Amino acid sequence: MYNSDHGGEEGAVITRVRLPRKQDREIFGHVESLLGSNRIKVRGIDGVTRMARIPGKMKKRIWIREGDVVIIIPWEFQNEKADVVWRYTGPQVDWLQRKGFLKGSS
Repeated sequence: MYNSDHGGEEGAVITRVRLPRKQDREIFGHVESLLGSNRIKVRGIDGVTRMARIPGKMKKRIWIREGDVVIIIPWEFQNEKADVVWRYTGPQVDWLQRKGFLKGSS
């Protein structure tokens, strides 16, 4: 959808940024390192460093690199492990920082 009728820039695309859902126990995370075989080390916004796995469905469609901001779901029975469910693009990360969701972390 384009924002040409509402006084915005010509051809600017309106997008929604997905936010973590508290009821699903999702939190923001920052990728620290790639460990290989669908595994990464992620520091959550709660300060805990976890080993997270990238599901095959996501691995086939997007690349996750060091420094990316992601949404993770910590495991219920092992808090030091998590699953990655979403990766943000650069403009989305900028928007999250401007709106105060990331609280200055990058």
